[in-house]
Amino acid sequence: MKIDNKYLPLVIGVTLALGVVLGGALNFRNQNQFLSKNHSKNKLNKLIDFIDNEYVDNVNTDSIVNLTVDNILAKLDPHSVYIPPSEQAEVVESMKGDFVGIGVNFYMYNDSVAIIKPVENGPSAKAGIKAGDRILYADKTKLYGRKLPNDSLFAKLKGTVGSEIELTVYRKSERKKIKLKVKRDIIPLKSVDVSMLLNNETGYIKINRFAETTYSEFKVGLLGLKQQGAKSLIIDVRDNGGGYMEEAIAIADELLKDKQLIVFTKNKKGNIDKTFATERGSFENGNVFVLINENSASASEILAGAIQDNDRGTIVGRRSFGKGLVQREMDFDDGSAVRLTIARYYTPTGRSIQKPYSKGNEAYFKESDRRFENGELYNKDSIKVSDTLKFKTKKGKIVYGGGGIVPDIFVPLEVEHGSESTAYLLQSGVVGHFVFEQLDENRNAFKGLTFQQFITKMNATDLYFNSFQKYIFQNGLDLKFGKSKSLVKRYLTAEFARQLYGEKYYYEIVLKEDAMIKAVFKNEK
Repeated sequence: MKIDNKYLPLVIGVTLALGVVLGGALNFRNQNQFLSKNHSKNKLNKLIDFIDNEYVDNVNTDSIVNLTVDNILAKLDPHSVYIPPSEQAEVVESMKGDFVGIGVNFYMYNDSVAIIKPVENGPSAKAGIKAGDRILYADKTKLYGRKLPNDSLFAKLKGTVGSEIELTVYRKSERKKIKLKVKRDIIPLKSVDVSMLLNNETGYIKINRFAETTYSEFKVGLLGLKQQGAKSLIIDVRDNGGGYMEEAIAIADELLKDKQLIVFTKNKKGNIDKTFATERGSFENGNVFVLINENSASASEILAGAIQDNDRGTIVGRRSFGKGLVQREMDFDDGSAVRLTIARYYTPTGRSIQKPYSKGNEAYFKESDRRFENGELYNKDSIKVSDTLKFKTKKGKIVYGGGGIVPDIFVPLEVEHGSESTAYLLQSGVVGHFVFEQLDENRNAFKGLTFQQFITKMNATDLYFNSFQKYIFQNGLDLKFGKSKSLVKRYLTAEFARQLYGEKYYYEIVLKEDAMIKAVFKNEK
């Protein structure tokens, strides 16, 4: 699959920014009513009626209303946002934790639905669909060569539990068409990517967002790690833009002792709502490390702040995003919604970690870019925090407010063998697209290999490294990987492992040389 030169930098940028922008907007409490009575509201309603009934030309007044709402919210704060009906359903589903469908991971590849990997034990896997298959028809509906929008495609593949769909599949490896009947079922949307032991006593849990099922996923992973002998725990919320704060609070409760303060909120009336840990914690002893970076926001910061302020564990990484506002969701009759900031939250020591937004939304979201320029992604001494924002934990440790969680152990961006552009590129969707193309050309090159045989094969060749360098040049990025060879090969190998063997194997490879994991082991007692 070729990515148009002009779109490749955008793909990378969107991949990096989406987690913070979307996740940060989702730190809300569900509510369904939004009532307001004032003269300005009546004025707006009358104006829309005047335009509808009297304006000389036909005008789509719905678009005017949406524009008005956007403009109003833009005057408030960066996280008070309007979500149109077309986007709201998708966002709600992503935060729900599951959906009903056929259970496949796929790319739109040359205008066809190409299967990356069927969900393990899901409906498609049970029906016999394999990685690399193309779905040509869903029942009688043609899916290839039509440039179908995602919402139309998803609607065709989703349905009710137990409903049946006939898929016509082209299997490239066998050069034949196959018809398969698939029974739709509930497909989980995991917010915990992996829980695994890194050594005999250190467990690792990666959380990608805080959705409805995050706490239950975390609890299952934590109990499994304890049963395997874990005495230390690493919680990775790097690039986690947030979500439901209640899920982060529930996870913190597992780690903190009874009656320790987790977080408190304060609204415009000055009302304070405090949330304390309960007796139910299942990991109240043992080392805890939380990994954060500049894209860790919102609920991720609530969790990190609770651990840091209670002297419960060690925060490792780089200063987090700095989102300390709480939203409430209000639904409109047309399926749209508005998320309105209704409070600020504070960590247990009383600090707000919300960064300033007085210069407007664009400057607010580009603040992370300035961290490159001022050097703070490479040197902790470059982090500028006002002395007036110093707070002390009960054990006397100095912590800071006013713009994110400052880590206890600073780990610079992993650029010792290359540029920051390379480091971010390797964690973007571009690597996944490249690997899929390589597998699609010659999947048989890995057929029958055990995981260890696969590792040996990848370590012994520069074929994919050289091909990836060529691929990047062809798609308009002037990035030379000569000084980053080991880093690039590691991420390529990890992505091959993910698509061939599963998510756990991706992390097995990436984490072995991960700078933050190394910092944890160096400081583990």
